[in-house]
Amino acid sequence: MATTFPPAPKVGMVSLGCPKALVDSERILTKLRSDGYQMSPDYAGTDVVLVNTCGFLDSAKEESLEAIGEAIAENGRVIVTGCMGNEAELIRARFPSVLAITGAHQYEDVVNAVHEASPPVPNAFVDLVPEGGLKLTPRHYSYLKISEGCNHRCAFCIIPSLRGDLVSRRIDAVLREAEKLVAAGTKELLIISQDTSAYGVDTRHETRNWKGREVRAHMTDMARELGQLRTAEGQTPWVRLHYVYPYPHVDHVIPLMAEGLLTPYLDIPFQHAAPNVLKRMKRPANEAKVLERVKNWRTICPDIAIRSSFVVGFPGETEADFQYLLDWLDEAQLDRVGAFRFEPVEGAAANALPDPVPEEVKEERYQRIMEKTAAISAAKLQAKIGRILPVIVDEVGEPDEDDGSVGATARSQADAPEIDGNVFLRDTSGLQPGDIVYTEIEDADEHDLFGVPVQEYR
Repeated sequence: MATTFPPAPKVGMVSLGCPKALVDSERILTKLRSDGYQMSPDYAGTDVVLVNTCGFLDSAKEESLEAIGEAIAENGRVIVTGCMGNEAELIRARFPSVLAITGAHQYEDVVNAVHEASPPVPNAFVDLVPEGGLKLTPRHYSYLKISEGCNHRCAFCIIPSLRGDLVSRRIDAVLREAEKLVAAGTKELLIISQDTSAYGVDTRHETRNWKGREVRAHMTDMARELGQLRTAEGQTPWVRLHYVYPYPHVDHVIPLMAEGLLTPYLDIPFQHAAPNVLKRMKRPANEAKVLERVKNWRTICPDIAIRSSFVVGFPGETEADFQYLLDWLDEAQLDRVGAFRFEPVEGAAANALPDPVPEEVKEERYQRIMEKTAAISAAKLQAKIGRILPVIVDEVGEPDEDDGSVGATARSQADAPEIDGNVFLRDTSGLQPGDIVYTEIEDADEHDLFGVPVQEYR
């Protein structure tokens, strides 16, 4: 007689915020899947909905509250986790029917809350979790989180109060996860944390045995080891470094990029350039030395792409400060730039600073910096026309109704997913997401490239 089991409970997930929160969501879902839960793509028929919130900015908090409200309206059984978990009273005041609230990266607590709200089916004999765990990104790229928290105390930021001080993962655990992800089909690893350059500071850069040798918990050692990974096809996977503060030891990873072991890309959160503003932000004010180092990096690795983000309208920012930033950008010639209007965040020290910048001035400065950086980007992309570059395919379109041609959306090594530009390909018959191909660049605009594949990447 066949043994039957009751149907497994279904869990839905709404994941908001940064890639670090996305990794938290993947870990939570992986644990729940291993406990026998089914994953649901929508609210209908879901036994419980998890909302992983973002609490970095007031606008992000409002988006999180809207997501909670939508989940309650559509399903009714909601558990809240993530960065807004430390504002449980606010959430419960607005949504008293929420089943449970847990904080950021409290994996065990949120899983226990799901167990209580909808108990798992006992005796699940089938292996329900694929190698490498469940992912919320496409199969060909993965975020690899190397630490939690941050030791900085920037005036505009509340992340230390949300996620605590720096806590680095063991280096062997990081490398083991990276190896498993690549073995499972990952072609691009995106290294994330609050401060990648500070990795291992809290453990005094302890060493661990990895494949018969001692490896330090240090950014440069980690980068060197990640550069030894190979895909099933024998290719070096793209390894992209995010949230890199420009400490002196960052200079040592640039040669690895020149050798092809790391993706020639650095995401550096400069935030501003004017010394007066950086001082108010409680950030290092060594912008002149950074410019010199950027020039040196480009000498060593000419194809390096540098992306950053900047805050305009910070309290006390004068027109002279802002012009200093624009002039700095002219000299730095950063490849990718995002800008944000300063927004007070509850609990941030910047809220008490004098001389707030009027909203209309913030908006005017935001438009000027976006115009400046778009012009720099356009010129840099125009210079790539005629070059042959490796690109990774993210999405393949449907055949054209008239001639059957197939287009695809890809990215160059200068483009991180979701935040940078794309390379739009023509005549891509036979390509699949995750394929890396050499492409001749035929055209460009302010943010994107256009091209045609010319040969397989090896």
